[in-house]
Formats: sequence, structure tokens, C-alpha cells
Amino acid sequence: MVRLRHDGRSGAREEREVNVLAEWTALVCRELGVDPEKVDRDVLLDLTKEVAHGVARPAAPLTAYLLGLAQGAGTAPPDAVERLVRMAGDWERASRETPGGE
Repeated sequence: MVRLRHDGRSGAREEREVNVLAEWTALVCRELGVDPEKVDRDVLLDLTKEVAHGVARPAAPLTAYLLGLAQGAGTAPPDAVERLVRMAGDWERASRETPGGE
């Protein structure tokens, strides 16, 4: 995903945030016995961003958790992330078209 808009953060601050995410991800993976090579952090962050903006902020971690459950159970389809992103976009469009929607 390409970001075209500058968010005003300095490069050093953004680098620290990436390092914190990498360290936190590694720590959590160790704690939970998950292979860090199987974690696609950027895809997951993009998914939660789309869900947070398209549905509701609390829906983002819930969706990530449900995706993790499905992945662990072996029931998630190969295109699960793309389908969930599409669902979030559909939800957002439907809520705008519905009277009283945002």
C-alpha cells in the first residue's frame, strides 16, 4: 500500500514506532509460541485500519482476533484479508446510503 499523504511525523519518530512494533511483535510471538515469520504485520495493520474507518474503531481488534482464530483453526480462506477489507468498505458505503448513516 502506498501512502501519498504526509502525516507530519518526523522520520525519526516513525522509525521509533516501527522499531517498537517490531520489538513488541517479537516479544508477543515468543510469549505465544508463534513463528514471527508467519506474521505479516503490515497486512494486519492495513486490515485493522480499513475496519476501524469503515465499520467502527472497536471492530478493528475484534476482526483481527477473529481472523487469528480462523487462521488457527484452518478455516480462513486464502483471500480472507481481502474479503474482510472489501466487507469493511461495503459496510461503510451501506451505512452512508442508509438514512441516519454517517
